[in-house]
Order: sequence, then structure tokens, then C-alpha cells
Amino acid sequence: MRIAMFNPSESERAIVKGIAAKQGIEVKLVDDILTPESVVEAKDCDGISILQTVMLDQEEVYRTLHDYGIKSIGLRSVGTNTIDFDLAKKYDLIITHVPVYSPRAIAEMAVTQAMYLVRKIGLFHEHMDKDYDFSYPTALISDEIYNKTIGLIGVGNIGSAVAQIFSALGAKVIAYDVIYNPANEPFLTYADFDTVIKEADVISLHTPLLPSTKNMISTKQFEEMKNTAYLINVARGGLIDTDALIKALQEEQIAGAGLDTLADEATYFGKKVRVQDIPEDYKILRAMPNVIITPHSAYFTETAVKNMVKISLEDTVRIAEGKKPLFAANK
Repeated sequence: MRIAMFNPSESERAIVKGIAAKQGIEVKLVDDILTPESVVEAKDCDGISILQTVMLDQEEVYRTLHDYGIKSIGLRSVGTNTIDFDLAKKYDLIITHVPVYSPRAIAEMAVTQAMYLVRKIGLFHEHMDKDYDFSYPTALISDEIYNKTIGLIGVGNIGSAVAQIFSALGAKVIAYDVIYNPANEPFLTYADFDTVIKEADVISLHTPLLPSTKNMISTKQFEEMKNTAYLINVARGGLIDTDALIKALQEEQIAGAGLDTLADEATYFGKKVRVQDIPEDYKILRAMPNVIITPHSAYFTETAVKNMVKISLEDTVRIAEGKKPLFAANK
């Protein structure tokens, strides 16, 4: 059996050979993301696995895969927002994803960014680098995390892991989710959305990007947050209205932000780009000492990468063999 893996990272390339050998399959590595031009690489393959942030909305891709006899598109990610499910249904393609590959990887990035901001490390760097001033001004004194209220929007696998870590550090954790999970009770207190926004010292987003959640954090929410609050987003960039975020930071409506994802990241995250192609909103945010940006790398641990590849390939093989997939997103 032969599977085409599109857009493999250097780390995926290093592990895929061993995983393929254990599964008894051949994996064809394709440098490009899946596009109308690159889909030809899937010819003579039994399935495909992809990882990309660019929207896959060209009908030609789905039609060509169907014509090749391919029955599925295997995502090496949790999110499925890059897929046009109407086209997938039209061409009888099952979409699989990896709903859980390492919640701790994402959770630890959220906690890391929060701690960086709470301890004002970026502001200390500016103080040191700009004026070679290594003193301790009162403006840079910070609090300890056990005195903080952590507010989580979304407590699925990742949000629950975040709650457990912050709870273990002694912080008070409040959370909003449309689904109540009693297993979270030892680590958090459920609250409504507005309460989390208004009362939390650190607000961390862990919800999928849907029409109902797009720009869920915008002008109104920034006005309701404490001006000492920090906003963390290791989920999806589109959850935050970027213009409103920049304005809130410039006008000191909030104290800072940790961002592993941005609304327009698909044009530059995950690749090397020219300086002139860097979006203006990134430049503005990156220049702020109370903002930390990472290039959608929260997932990037050895455990997570291994599981993303392994689980995606396993489901792709199952479908090619006529078996029911374990993690279908549309069937």
C-alpha cells in the first residue's frame, strides 16, 4: 500500500520511515501542500495525508482524488477548517483528523506564554536592551501565579490539560464551555462566557474556529477585560479580531498577549518568507515588548509529531482497506 504525505516537515521526515515500516506501507513524501497542481503526486497512491493551513477549496482537487480512486483525505491535525466538507461529500471523500495527539504540548505552550507575560520578561528585555538598564523599577514588579485567576474559553482535551497545570501551580481556574465535563471539577469552576472575560487575569482560548466563534474576542470583550489581563491564543487566529487586539494593546485596555496563531498566518507561518511579505499586523504586534508570538508551534514536540503522523497514516490505511476509520470528521 502506498500513501502520499504532502508537506512533511523535517521532523516528520525523520520519523515517517520507521512508522511506515511498522505499518507495512510505503509513504511517498511530497514537498508541496495539496493544490490543484500538486494533486497529481497522489496518482497511483491508495490514500493521502496532509498538514496545511491553506484552505483546500478547489473542486479540482477533490474531483481528481476521486478519479484516482482515493477514498479519504487524512489530516495530520486536530482542526478541520481547511476542508470544504460539501466538496468532500460530493466526491465521496472521508475526512479524518487527529483529535488528540498531545494535549500537553499545546497546554504547556499556553502556560509558558502566560508565565512569560505575568513575569514581564519581554518588558525586562526591552529595559535591558534599550538602555542597558539592569535595575528593578517598580513598574516591572510582577505577581505570582497562585494569586491569579485563570480564565479558559473551551475546556476540551487541551483546555482541560491547561486547567490541570494551572491548578497544580495554585491558581484559581474558571472556565466556559458549551459542554459540561464533571471530570474537570477538581481543576476548575465553570462560569459563563462574560464572567470569564471580566474576572480572569489570564484568558486562554481553546476552542475551534467556527462561524459562531470567529472574532469571539473583539472590541466589546477587550473593553470588559481587566486592564491588567493577559490574552493567550494557542488555538486559531480567527478567534481574535486582530485590529481590535492591536487597538486594545495600544490603548492599554489589556496588559499583553501571547499568540501562537494569527488570523492571516497561512501566508507566512511555517515557511521562510521575504521581509516585504510580512504582514503589517505582525510587525506591529512583534514590536510590542508585552506581546509574545510563536509561529503556530505549540504542537511541535516529539510526542505530538510522532502521534500526528502515526494516527493519520493508520486511519488512511484503514479506509483504503475498506475498514471503518477511527477518527472520521465527516462520516
